Amino acid sequence: MIRLWDSSIETHPPSVPYNQFFVDHGWEAIGELTKKIRIHGFCFVTDAPVYPESTEDLLKRLGPIRNTHYGGFYDFTPDLAMADTAYTNLALPAHTDTTYFTEPAGLQAFHCLSHEPAPGEALEEGESLGGESLLVDGFKAAVTLRRENPWAFKTLAQVELPWHASGNVGISISPDKVYPVIEQEGGGHLKRIRWNNDDRGAVNPYDAKNWYAAARVWNEILRRKENEYWFKLEPGKIVIFNNWRVLHGRSAFKGIRRICGAYIPYDDFVSCYRVTNTPGGRVAGRSYNNRTRMGYGRGKNYKEITEAPKQEAPVIEKS
Repeated sequence: MIRLWDSSIETHPPSVPYNQFFVDHGWEAIGELTKKIRIHGFCFVTDAPVYPESTEDLLKRLGPIRNTHYGGFYDFTPDLAMADTAYTNLALPAHTDTTYFTEPAGLQAFHCLSHEPAPGEALEEGESLGGESLLVDGFKAAVTLRRENPWAFKTLAQVELPWHASGNVGISISPDKVYPVIEQEGGGHLKRIRWNNDDRGAVNPYDAKNWYAAARVWNEILRRKENEYWFKLEPGKIVIFNNWRVLHGRSAFKGIRRICGAYIPYDDFVSCYRVTNTPGGRVAGRSYNNRTRMGYGRGKNYKEITEAPKQEAPVIEKS
């Protein structure tokens, strides 16, 4: 079962206290954490020690940390050490990470270890350093798109795009094939969102007019205030989210901000969820296995998520 959410989740965001992970080997806390990520697509770990080693130890309990061209566990400041917008202090719109991999990162985690003014930098009275974090439920946005504009949904689910990462020396990564923004499984189940304009290649000229029209509709939904959950990521507060479902971003910031975190493969997250939430880690049958893997169940959103649209909007003619 999954629960779609909007900005109102700020009054009751899912969370698990860090100290619970050290009670009876922490299995109950790990089960609670993975269950909340499965349901909501994200979860906070609160009152964590403000050390990268403590964050890394916690994440390793969910699965092996995934190594990429950025390394494994990351601990960085906005110093442009890598050619990536994450290493700047610029505002970033809602996006998913590693769209250029055949299998994008499953879970992603951030822990803000510190955020202080730069040496010699003075803030005016009432001025903040900025750097608020943003989460958007991509599945909720996709359901809204399918309901409001079935044609745009179909376009983003069918037009396949090239994705790539090539900004760093010696790196040229692209997935095994082209993929759409909205990936579905049989029966219309939402599987995964790929949305990062900085990692997207050129749209096929024959599809460009339709795709950009649909993308504008999608982008407008993502940017609706009611869909944006903003919060301040502070020392001691770790956020872990499903990168296949939840988009993330941030506002611009001043000063020096130190962030640590990691990627965890999706299959390992699912394995951890099963082991801690089902008797003996058993899964009853292939159908349940696949549906649990993607986070689906017959919750209140089941019909809304799986049903195909009853009618489609007029198609924009190709030029």
